Amino acid sequence: MKSRKSILVLLAFLISPLFIGQTLRRVPVMQKSTPVAAPVEMTLMHRFQHYNDKNLHKNDVYDEHVHSPKSVNILDAKDKFYVQSLEGCETIVYSLDSFKRIGVIPHTFTKQNASLFKETNYFDYSFRTVEAGKENLFQGKPVESCFSHGGRYLWVTYYRRTYDANAVDPSALCIIDTETDSIVRVMPTAPLPKMIAASADDKYIAVTHWGDNTVGIIDISGADPQQFRYLKNVIIDYRPDLNFGNRAVNRDSECGHCLRGTVFTPDGKYLLVGKMGGAGGIAVIESATQKYLGTLKGKRPNVRHLVINGENLYLSVNRDGYVQKIAYDPWIAGLENENVPVPSWYETPVGAGARTIVLSPDGRYVFAAVNNACKVVCLDAQTMQKVCEIPADAYPVGMDISRDGKYLIVTSQGKENGGGNSVMVYCIDYH
Repeated sequence: MKSRKSILVLLAFLISPLFIGQTLRRVPVMQKSTPVAAPVEMTLMHRFQHYNDKNLHKNDVYDEHVHSPKSVNILDAKDKFYVQSLEGCETIVYSLDSFKRIGVIPHTFTKQNASLFKETNYFDYSFRTVEAGKENLFQGKPVESCFSHGGRYLWVTYYRRTYDANAVDPSALCIIDTETDSIVRVMPTAPLPKMIAASADDKYIAVTHWGDNTVGIIDISGADPQQFRYLKNVIIDYRPDLNFGNRAVNRDSECGHCLRGTVFTPDGKYLLVGKMGGAGGIAVIESATQKYLGTLKGKRPNVRHLVINGENLYLSVNRDGYVQKIAYDPWIAGLENENVPVPSWYETPVGAGARTIVLSPDGRYVFAAVNNACKVVCLDAQTMQKVCEIPADAYPVGMDISRDGKYLIVTSQGKENGGGNSVMVYCIDYH
């Protein structure tokens, strides 16, 4: 009976929608979206990948630096884009004009580049897994990134330092000067930072710590990165106990509130942070005081990514596979140290594993990377109805769109059962 039960469990896994066809999902270059008569058409025009070096289309480039890519950021003013290669411990730089790799920025720190660190400690946190004096000798695993100062600086968070297997010590972020594509400073963070966001007025950077229930707020009001400084480490409800002893821990799931989506309101007054784990909701922080005001409730749980356009907040719901929209301002204005329910969400299903979302520059369309279903979905931002979709290499996660709306660049990161190691460039036509 026990053997029969085990077989049934295995079969259930093998035929689950999370498994079928996805470990081998690789999309041919020049694939087009469906339906063909939609007002938006996407075409997989270019790809950089690290899984096949034979019989390639001329626009399908084998690149050994593409190793578990996470976020991607397009710098239109300089005709290039940056991809964070998590397991490669590198940032890859590509031309948005020639679609060739033009640089690789390593995140390796030794005694030779110790001058990049102005400080070692982060508030009252301590290092527990490394010998004193060697805290800043590591490789960083780059996760998320954002621009500040009109694209002059690219900020990159490190999931963890390589010596810290359970991500319990302070991690770090780096600041890249996009004029030279070199790191000009490294700053400490709390354990396990992921999302990072800049306010539109270039006053603040927010660093959201996935594994620590905290958000670091940095003053970036000057132009000199050596003068940037932390203002506060904001606690969202509580700081978890990270004393795991000697046992191995999956910090992707053991992460408290698992803070993820992070966005400033357009006026810079508030910071919104999604609680992907726990009871869910969206934490609200007042920028000027760095005060945690409370949590907006009433949405689906497991919120992953947040985007604001005008008066509307858009978010992706990972587990249930939805994209939601709401006019957010009325609820934020009255929020003061209490949980406020937020009704009247507009939503549409896009498929399980809704990850990064972006809006077209004119705000008419929402694009979603749908991880488990291995596709990219386009929605009408006004009606929240699906416009079209296109397959993606398993498993799409990061995304950015060019300023003219012509290019949508999507990264695919692997899972234990395969996939990943792909950066896809979709060309978008609007009819």
